Amino acid sequence: MHYLITPVTPLEQNCSLLWCEATGRAAIVDPGGEIERIVAVVQQQKVEVERILLTHGHFDHVGGAGELAERLSVPVEGPQEEDRFLLESLPRQCEIYGFPPAEPLHPDRWLQEGDQIRFGEQRLEVLHCPGHTPGHVVYFHRGERLALVGDVLFRGSIGRTDFPRGDHATLLKSIHEKLLPLGDDVRFIPGHGPMSTFGEERRTNPFL
Repeated sequence: MHYLITPVTPLEQNCSLLWCEATGRAAIVDPGGEIERIVAVVQQQKVEVERILLTHGHFDHVGGAGELAERLSVPVEGPQEEDRFLLESLPRQCEIYGFPPAEPLHPDRWLQEGDQIRFGEQRLEVLHCPGHTPGHVVYFHRGERLALVGDVLFRGSIGRTDFPRGDHATLLKSIHEKLLPLGDDVRFIPGHGPMSTFGEERRTNPFL
């Protein structure tokens, strides 16, 4: 599996394109905005997008998902259903933060712990990791030792928990019980900023 990260929106949110080398089938994770940039990346890589995946319901991760799904004629999957209130409040979120307007978003599939996502010959495992938001999910590719963790964990930091229904203790529990046990060698793509490994964060992240 190949991946390419494209930071989008003024918040520099990491939108990831994942694709299967053997089949050219792809998935897009967290298209927060700047649809034309994302489409251009897809065209440059000459891949066919099968689905859009969301880690959680904050506007900077999902703001472009509805428009992109319609343009590419693909389904939107995720996050876990506890984030329904965030996706339904998307117009208000965008208004508050001065982002381009977006309609309420209704995914084609809510995801649960243990679900699997397939595109081409690739498979992602779904982990429910609440704390930053109640319905936050993480996508893990076991073969590539790669996780897409959204805003759960960052290089040198962790996700904020001062948003509606955020919870600091729950976030730490998700990191310690769901992510770190996957292995120190696992690389991760955070929702913002540079990549790291779980081992590096376990050893040096002051919040852990």
